[in-house]
Amino acid sequence: MNPELSIAFIGGGNMAAALISGLAGKFCPIGNIHVIDPVEDTRKAWAGRGATVAAAPDEQLSRCNIWVLAVKPQIMKSVAAAAQPWLRDSLVISIAAGIRAADLAGWLGAESAAWPRVVRCMPNTPALIGQGVTGLAALDGVGRQDRELADAVLKAVGQTVWVDRESDLDGVTALSGSGPAYVFLFLEALIEGGQAVGLSAEQSRALALATFTGAASMAAASAEPPALLRERVTSKGGTTAAALDVMAQADFRRIVARAMQAAAHRAQEMGDEFSK
Repeated sequence: MNPELSIAFIGGGNMAAALISGLAGKFCPIGNIHVIDPVEDTRKAWAGRGATVAAAPDEQLSRCNIWVLAVKPQIMKSVAAAAQPWLRDSLVISIAAGIRAADLAGWLGAESAAWPRVVRCMPNTPALIGQGVTGLAALDGVGRQDRELADAVLKAVGQTVWVDRESDLDGVTALSGSGPAYVFLFLEALIEGGQAVGLSAEQSRALALATFTGAASMAAASAEPPALLRERVTSKGGTTAAALDVMAQADFRRIVARAMQAAAHRAQEMGDEFSK
């Protein structure tokens, strides 16, 4: 824990709450965390835990080494303008979907000079239980120490993966950002399929969740590729082979690829929309 670090969270929603919970008392003292949110109940909750709070960007921002911008992308430009007067020497971390780092740097900059210390992140919802994964990209002006700080902040809620090009975050969005929804959909299908072959809803849910969790843990623990693990479960002419044949006939892999391409394309479109 570093008692010299102070962090401001502009936006105190679910993702910010997950980060604050992971950081408080471990990364820095809770009293060094400043939460800015227009919702009174949110402010009261964090004040009750020992953080300082405000309804709008205020002078306390000037004492914070790190700013985490966690507001809706539609209001990011106005929020950046409101916070800019108190920007002194802070690393700015954005977890807002669709907002490009260069655009944010421009909004935070003074007159013609863009703010160089911006890291853009794409976390996902399992961060809410400390099991997320976050893609990160940094502007060229972000040094090693800032990258390490950003990495430490996002590791408070899970794993991190850095990409060299910010445009690759569209791919991160398509894979891990939107990915939990794909997993939930597949779980829905497994549960419905279990009921279709005679199991109860309760039995199907328990079996589907345990199977998915166990298989994912097994893949994570193994150095072997998922394809080899799949082959080991699949006996020629057996039950698994029959099921996989149906998925192949439906072109399951292509469906997943097309879905991810659509997500990546939409992420790029959002960046274009919010840059205006």
